[in-house]
Amino acid sequence: MTLDRFRPLASRIVDPFVNVSVRVGVTPNAVSVGAFALALGAGVAFSFVDTASWTAAVGAVLVFCNGLLDLLDGALARRLNAASTAGDLIDHVLDRYADIVVLVGLAVGIDRYGLGLAAVTGVLMTSYLGTQAQAVGLDRVYGGLLGRADRLALIGIGGVLGAIAPGRFYGLTVIGWLLVLFAVVGHFTAVQRFYHALGALPDD
Repeated sequence: MTLDRFRPLASRIVDPFVNVSVRVGVTPNAVSVGAFALALGAGVAFSFVDTASWTAAVGAVLVFCNGLLDLLDGALARRLNAASTAGDLIDHVLDRYADIVVLVGLAVGIDRYGLGLAAVTGVLMTSYLGTQAQAVGLDRVYGGLLGRADRLALIGIGGVLGAIAPGRFYGLTVIGWLLVLFAVVGHFTAVQRFYHALGALPDD
């Protein structure tokens, strides 16, 4: 199950923000850059979790805001009829960097670099398989157990829980278990998307 299936509903939710953005003259690319800046701030906040657990809550808020802007840039581009290949490229590149800085921040904050590496590779492979399907002539794949919307929601929830309950559970903090989830389910989702795309390809 994935939150990506609720994209149409989410698009309606961001409509008021689109209206404001149009009035003040904000461009979709500027929104994409702003979303990345929020993700960078979240990564920095998460990196200080061991020193001050409340920074996990700050990171969670910034991640939720990043998710909102991630929806806004596409909706704004469609409203302005400004969707372009260049804009799509910028959006996806910044989204991947955003994923990296947030997950690295989580790993640094709990001093679990191996888990961070496993989580980053799982997330990047999930995203790669989603867009690679489009590169071979199929529709972009959003399905699987863990899409980007799910990750952002889980990081936000995990950040709040990490601030409220910073202790360890079976050897790991809440954030540590979150990285385990991203590592395991991320790679599983990538494999799901691979087999979905492979099965959808026409026979040669």
